[in-house]
Formats: sequence, structure tokens, C-alpha cells
Amino acid sequence: MKRFFLWTSFLFVLSSLYASSILIEAESFQETGGWQVDQQFMDLMGSPYLIAHGMGIPVANASTVVKIRRKGRYHVFARTFNWTSVWSSKEGPGAFLISLNGEELSNTLGTKGSSWEWQYAGSIDLGKGDAKLVLKDLSGFDGRCDAIYMTTQQSPNLPNSVEELDKFRRTHGALPSSPADGGHYDLVVVGAGIGGMCAAISAARLGLSVALVHDRPILGGNNSSEVRVHLGGKIEMEPYPALGRLLREFGHSKIGNAQPAENYEDEKKDSVIAAEPNIKLLRNYRAVKSQVNADGTIASVVIRQIRTGEELRLSAPLFCDCTGDGNLGFMSGADWRMGREGRNEFGETLAPTRADSMTMGSSVQWYSIETDSKQNFPEFEYGLRFTDESCQKVTMGEWTWETGMNYNQITDFERIRDYGMLVIYSNWSYLKNHLADNEKYQNRQLGWVAYVAGKRESRRLMGDYILKQDDVDSHVFHEDASFTTNWHFDLHFPDPENTQYFPGNEFKAATKTNLIYPYAVPYRCLYSRNVNNLFMAGRCISVTHVTLGSTRLMRTIAMMGEVVGMAASICKAHQVQPRQVYQNYLPELKELMKKGVGHSVNLPDNQHFNEGGYLKEIPGKREPNNQ
Repeated sequence: MKRFFLWTSFLFVLSSLYASSILIEAESFQETGGWQVDQQFMDLMGSPYLIAHGMGIPVANASTVVKIRRKGRYHVFARTFNWTSVWSSKEGPGAFLISLNGEELSNTLGTKGSSWEWQYAGSIDLGKGDAKLVLKDLSGFDGRCDAIYMTTQQSPNLPNSVEELDKFRRTHGALPSSPADGGHYDLVVVGAGIGGMCAAISAARLGLSVALVHDRPILGGNNSSEVRVHLGGKIEMEPYPALGRLLREFGHSKIGNAQPAENYEDEKKDSVIAAEPNIKLLRNYRAVKSQVNADGTIASVVIRQIRTGEELRLSAPLFCDCTGDGNLGFMSGADWRMGREGRNEFGETLAPTRADSMTMGSSVQWYSIETDSKQNFPEFEYGLRFTDESCQKVTMGEWTWETGMNYNQITDFERIRDYGMLVIYSNWSYLKNHLADNEKYQNRQLGWVAYVAGKRESRRLMGDYILKQDDVDSHVFHEDASFTTNWHFDLHFPDPENTQYFPGNEFKAATKTNLIYPYAVPYRCLYSRNVNNLFMAGRCISVTHVTLGSTRLMRTIAMMGEVVGMAASICKAHQVQPRQVYQNYLPELKELMKKGVGHSVNLPDNQHFNEGGYLKEIPGKREPNNQ
């Protein structure tokens, strides 16, 4: 018996050594069809994935060609996730199949399990040469595939942790052994939302070479056609009315959230960046690692292409975190906060009595369109039950559709985004299939549902000054006053009516606004207090939770970026770091803020736009699945 065990063990090891195996990252497929590359959760799982976001209609197949180097019987595994398992024990809706050379494998994927895991798709005999690999979506309800592993070994030991998966990917050639040299720049800006774009353009126009890194195909962050939040806040205010003029060059001319894609004018954002010879745009790259020197400065950052896995190392004397989540600062050891400060810490009357982890949430926006005939929608109920009283009798959802305030906006972000989609599908299914008086919904169909969530708050990186409520209320004078915030203290919380029906699982937000007088924010809020060459612009600047309610609107964020670019030019001119701009060169910064870097553009953008208030029906046609 012992000999038999040793012999079978030997055969198993031998077969493992001589097994032929291939790892295919789903996001690297040559043709993604209607599947979308989703990189939002790379920090949690180490990789982007493909998602079949069809709003209940199956999306077009994704396909690629795999080179088979040795013929044999291949066992095929897919790393996937039954995303509704968080709320329901039923088989999930995200079903898909895998086929090779036109032959569908036996097992349906994505409907079982309760976490990201490898699932067995089936086996197939393959000859040497090229084989066509296809992902076939069966539902349009956000099935997802991270990677596919093909092996002649029947029971491989496949990794699941981020660390093990990283080694596995590098071993199988899906990731390089080391990053290539991506060049040296005067300034590296990570994140090309509105703040990052303005920081890059401002610095470039003042003579700096800039690398602008963005982990999506479309620029603009929350203002892109992927998220569709309009530009709130006001620009061109005292004491530096030239700040904000830059945004006029690429800001959209139409207003409103959750509107058709063309309203957000993505092409204007592309054109203004392309016109700057000093900017190197690295689109579809995500920062994954940084190297920090002993003196507390960042030496370089490693960025990864979200489809190919290519890695580049960018070096610079200055960096700017415009990721929204403070990702670059976090990975570089910057001091940060998240959640609400207690009332006593800064004497803020709008703060809770005790500090807690609550944040403002993320919005998954959507709208429906009217058609000329009855439109069906599948039954969709996965742990969230609506009634005629609790359902939302609406045809669109914008900023008030907000989730995740009681969850961690970093580590729980996939759950937060998924719950946003779950709510939309569940509510729409109820309106279409069960509401007693639903005539107005019968000819309507979903026209657009975001899968990239619009986030309001997560990490805030701490600078030499932390802006607090009293600064704004009392109009405290700061000699380094820079960009001006005009929006009131706008702090979201779960809608009490929604809490009545869904306690602890709210998906609607309410707010109580506290008006302010426009206030110029100190420059010291725009650089890290302990990572000495790190700027920040966006919702991750150095403010309390309360004051974030005023500074977070995107027109305000645009002016932050402008100021950062100006300060970076002074750093280069004098070979100093951001803090020394405040200590030794503040008059120079003030002169630059007086002049501005924007060109004169005659657009009616200088209005006091808020975060919502534009509820109306959406005309037009259903957008294709690859939007």
C-alpha cells in the first residue's frame, strides 16, 4: 500500500512537471465584444477583469486566440465571482460559458460560489496551433471573468490570494518580471479626473515635462461619460479670479447628471490634453507601486497597463496624487484619514459627537428611455424585496442613488458598486413585472446604467494644514489663501425614508446643507506633510470630513489642480519641494495665481451649479452594450 501511494505521488509530481498550461488574463482578450474592462478593484484583487454589463440583455462575445504548444486534453478553469451571493443564496444572474474552437465547454460559470474563485469550465481535446477562445455571456447581468487557466493537469493547485496570484501571473508571463523604464519627468500626475487634468495642463504650460497617468480609457473621472456627474461649484472668484479659466477650455456646456454620453463632451478633454506638447498621457495605466527614498520623498512609481499587464517605472522629483482615493499617497506612506472626525477634535458643530468610519457614499446612476412598444425585463430578485410602498417609482436615478456610507469605500468598494447595480435591476424588475399601476413603465427600457461608480469620499491625505469648519465659518485669514470654495457644507447621510424600508442597506441619500460665504483654502492643504515631494488635488486633499462637503465639487477641484501645477513650476525653478513654496516663495505663487494659465474662452460656464436638481426624462435611444 505504501509503495502504491509513493508511486501515485511520483506520477502526480511527474505529470505536474510535464503538464502544458496557459494563463490568459481576460482583460487581454483581443476582441472584448460587449464585455467591459473593469479596473476599479485592482488594488483588492491584483488585476482588472471583464464584466458583461448589458443591463439584462446578453452582450456580444469576447474572443482571443490562444497558441497551443502541445496537443492534449486541456482542463479549463475560470476565475469568477457570483456577485449576488452577498445578498442571496440563489444561483446568481451573471452566467457565462467558455468555448474553444466553436465547442462550448460543459459548465456554466459565474452563478455559484460566494467569493472570487476558480471554477471548472470543462475539458477539451486540442491540437497544436492556434485555438479560438470565446466568452459567451448568457444574461447581460454583469457576469465577470478575471482569468482563464488551461492545463493538461487534471487538478492543478490554483492560487486565490493577491500575493499568490501576482507570483502566478509573473510565472506564467501575464505580468513582467520587472517594469521597463518609462522615463523621467519634472512632474508625475496620477489620475486624470478634472483635478489631475488641470494640474498637468497648468504645469505643462509653465514649462514642466509631465506624465499624466489615468487608469481608464476616458478622461475626466466623475465628469466622464462613464460616470456622468456634471461640473458642480463655481470658478473665477476672488481673491484669484483667473483660477478656473482653464476649465472653460474643456468643461462641458450642458448641465445635469445621468444624461446621454455626448453631454459630457469627452472629446474636448482629449483634445486639450493632446494639444499640450509637454504632457505625456499614459491612458489605461494604473499606479500599482511606489519607491520611497530614505528622506521621505517618492523616487518613482510603477504603473501597469490595465489590458496588457505591461509595467513602466516613472521617475520624477515631484508627484501629484489625483486618484481620489489617495492611492499614491497611501502606497508611499503618507499620513491619511478616513471617516468622520469627532466633534471635539476640531470643534466642528457639524461633526458627530464621536468619531466614526462613516463616509459619503458612491452613486451608480442610471436612466430609462421611452419606446414605441412594450419592453420586457427579466425577473430579478436576489435578496432585496420591493413592495408597492418601498419601490422607487421613477424613471431615472442620479446623485441621490447613493450606497456604501456604512461600508469601507476602499476595501468594500466592489460590494458597494454591486449593491448599486442590484438595487437598480431589482427596482426596475418590480416596476415592470409587479407594480399594481405600472402602465407608465411598460414601454420603457433601461437606457444606461453606470458600472463605474461615482465616489465622493474615501482617504484624505494630511497636509501641513487641515481645513476645518471654523476656518470657513469664521472666514479665518491665511496668508497662503489659494483656490476658493463656494459650495455649502453638503454632507450626505442615508435617507430616513429609505432607512424605514431597508435599514442598514440604504441606497438613497439625503443632505442638509449649511450655507457658507466663499472661502479661499490654504495652499498648505495641497501637499503631504510627511511625503515631502507629494502634491494632491481632488477629494483627497487635507480637510476634515465636514469641510470636504464644501471642497469636493469638481469646479473647485479644477482650481486645486491649477494651483498645484503653478507650485510645481516654482519647485522646479528653485529646486525645492512643495513646503518650501509656502515658506520661501509664496509671493511667486500669488503672482501666478493672479495671472492664471487658462486661455480666454467665451462659454456660459460660470454658474453656481449644484450636485443635483436636474431631474427630467431622457430622450433618445438605448445605448449599445459597449458604452
